[in-house]
Amino acid sequence: MTLCVLSLLVTGVVRAGSGSSDDPAVAAHGGDAAGGGDLPAQRVPHAPLSRSRPVKITVPAIFIQAPVTGLELDRKGHLGAPPMSKPKVVGWFRNGPSPGDAGTSLIVGHRDTETGPAIFLNLNALHRGDTVKVARADRLTAVFTVDEVKTYTKDEFPDDKVYGNTGRPELRLMTCGGRFNKKNGYSANVVVFAHLTSLKKQTA
Repeated sequence: MTLCVLSLLVTGVVRAGSGSSDDPAVAAHGGDAAGGGDLPAQRVPHAPLSRSRPVKITVPAIFIQAPVTGLELDRKGHLGAPPMSKPKVVGWFRNGPSPGDAGTSLIVGHRDTETGPAIFLNLNALHRGDTVKVARADRLTAVFTVDEVKTYTKDEFPDDKVYGNTGRPELRLMTCGGRFNKKNGYSANVVVFAHLTSLKKQTA
């Protein structure tokens, strides 16, 4: 068993955010982040963060807490997957926006592997209003709120909707879905749509 092949629309998600890697500055927030606690949620969609790699993802509703590794596209434009030997690790498309950056950030994980269940086994159990927390290397945690959860077959996958820039910082979580067979793998992808709603300063 393996993660579905994910084909990316290059004009959509393939966009690096502004600012240098691991930049601790928060665009348009000035010194707000230094005070700790939540930053004003109503301002977040209009002031994307500077670019910083994600280091950990937490999804309380389905008891997920996992480290994040960087992923790239192969020569055919398909996104790689976290190592099969590390089923509890998720992967971030490092050539696209970082979580909280302007644009749509993408994090993927296995549903299962040959050794058993993996980190995103219950991804389809999320609901509108659930939260996804992404801790970043700049010591900010970007908190996203789930808008919807959809399952798309491979031949009906809506690239523009999933990967397109909506004008605000958004996050997509993806894994396999549908039926599985040994020849073709899983028949579909589960996609969680979420948008940035608040920021927290990491205290430890």
